Amino acid sequence: MKPALPSALLEFREVNAESWSDFERLFESVGGPKYCWCMAWRKTSEEAKCTDRASLKRAIQGRVMNGTPVGILGYLKGEPVAWCSVAPRSTHHRLVSDASIDDGVWSITCFFVTRKLRGLAIIKQLLAFATSHATRRGAKVVESYPVDTDSPSYRFMGFVPMFAEAGFAHVGQEGKRRKVMRLAVHGQHERDA
Repeated sequence: MKPALPSALLEFREVNAESWSDFERLFESVGGPKYCWCMAWRKTSEEAKCTDRASLKRAIQGRVMNGTPVGILGYLKGEPVAWCSVAPRSTHHRLVSDASIDDGVWSITCFFVTRKLRGLAIIKQLLAFATSHATRRGAKVVESYPVDTDSPSYRFMGFVPMFAEAGFAHVGQEGKRRKVMRLAVHGQHERDA
């Protein structure tokens, strides 16, 4: 087992117009998630008709350039090496049956770490930063949709034990495999200030 990468070595930033090129570089890197551009849960009915990579990239880029939150990047020595999708649940049209009801819920839906850095607990650091990021942006609740560790699919959404360790509570089920786990964070940013 590899040792955890010290958190002091990583820097995290929100994906926005300024960091778009970093997001693009990470997704288009070898093994990067350029096949989906993290649009699986975000697609509108109209966007669902276009499944080619170029259309998916244009769709996520449009959101980023319009200021819609999509997630955070993790950097090591200035290079983007990790991604976590964290955004208001209402921006995920296909995620849950009541996605249009926001009520201050932010959703964590995806993790990606470059292959050479996997196994270094970077995902736990992404989760911690994503939770604090959502809280600073006004989230009342952070919601996740992890799977059991033996799940054959949806593994990119994370695993139940990691979220449980971070204080998330199991509150429901989406589909056959995805658990719904929640962490109440309302007011936490005022207490931490």
